[in-house]
Amino acid sequence: MIVEDIADFAKALPPMTAIAGLDLGDKTIGVAVSDSFRSVATPLETIRRKKFGLDAARLQEILAARGIGGVILGLPRNMDGSEGPRCQSTRAFARNFSRLWDGPIGFWDERLSTVAAERALLEADTSRKRRAEVIDHVAASYILQGVLDRMRHLGGA
Repeated sequence: MIVEDIADFAKALPPMTAIAGLDLGDKTIGVAVSDSFRSVATPLETIRRKKFGLDAARLQEILAARGIGGVILGLPRNMDGSEGPRCQSTRAFARNFSRLWDGPIGFWDERLSTVAAERALLEADTSRKRRAEVIDHVAASYILQGVLDRMRHLGGA
């Protein structure tokens, strides 16, 4: 089930389940997960994209193993707020994945999440090689933490 509004997403979540945040790229999918209290987002892994079926199977393994109740996809809007081809691709991924997984799927404006993740990794004095390895799932955790903070503000967590 695809949900556009975060308040509706929060209402659709089963109680005491974690949430997964995804940063979809052309070559990778960054994955982050929350705790079951939905207070902290933690970077988990970066999936190297192959075909949709293989990518979806790996995501389903993660969701099942971690007891995930909902998925948030970073929506890469343009800086003026409009939606371009990358947003269309993300929405298509959500439609296809919703046919394979029953939980709620929501979207979060991910503008500048990768920039924030890069800045945090630079401040932590992370090597260039290591930054390249972890940037996607760190960006996913920024996306997910934004959702968790918003849900807490709404009283939905």
